[in-house]
Amino acid sequence: MTLPLEDTLVGYPSGETVNSTTVLHSEPLPDGRLAVILERTCVHPVDAGWPDQGADRALIRVAGAELPVLDCVVGATDGGTLHLGRDIPVGKGTEGWAFVVVHLLAGDAVIAEGETAEVVVDAGYRGRLSAGHTGCHLASLALNRALADRWKKETRADGLGNPDFDGLAIDVSLIGENGSTDTYRLGKSLRRKGFVTEGFVDGLAEVQAQVNASLAGWVATGAGVRIDRDGDRLNDRRYWVLELPGHTVRIPCGGTHPSSLADVGSARVELSTADVDGATVLTMATFVG
Repeated sequence: MTLPLEDTLVGYPSGETVNSTTVLHSEPLPDGRLAVILERTCVHPVDAGWPDQGADRALIRVAGAELPVLDCVVGATDGGTLHLGRDIPVGKGTEGWAFVVVHLLAGDAVIAEGETAEVVVDAGYRGRLSAGHTGCHLASLALNRALADRWKKETRADGLGNPDFDGLAIDVSLIGENGSTDTYRLGKSLRRKGFVTEGFVDGLAEVQAQVNASLAGWVATGAGVRIDRDGDRLNDRRYWVLELPGHTVRIPCGGTHPSSLADVGSARVELSTADVDGATVLTMATFVG
């Protein structure tokens, strides 16, 4: 069977943790692992373009065997060669290319193209990652709100109408179980966009207090959370939607999330700064649950 020429069907955006499917492709990799592509999967993969949320823990049941998924990544193919992660040579949506979810198994795994398989995700681990991801979005909105008066130029707004500090200053975002860590660089580029850095470090405790107050208020609403999507394929656009009282927030997002803020339980952040190569770097650690 040749490599697929359609993007993988994905069920994880709707919260799916179990699905039946057909094995489309299986090939050994130079590192000794086995790359497996399924027609449909509920396993969330790592995207090399923005690897903030890691892969689900999962297994594939086939022909009476349970095969652990060692890792899961986004790949791409033109029908001839499979490219993984950062080795993908084209952008998403390139004509003639399919973007696929690649399940990486042990090299001695036995799984044949055309077989029927059942995919099972560790729902508890998924739930903790999902809570961490929603907490990350909430914290970014709360940080934007707390820093709204530090802009001296008009700039793009976030989903609540505040200047989008998070979107303009983010360096690295990592989603973990029941939390996240985001780092922001407050350098020359951000200052040219109109952000005022003078006195930022001295006022950090007050910013943290304001962020945590916003988080407590939002979580207390138990507001609904959902993923809107343009389709069921891997590359179809998806959005995190939060239904706060009186305001709907919509953010592009390819990750997984709980169905309401009631599932988050609680949320708080700890802010810290460091000097890196002459620029202030802000770290926001978010904790939920």
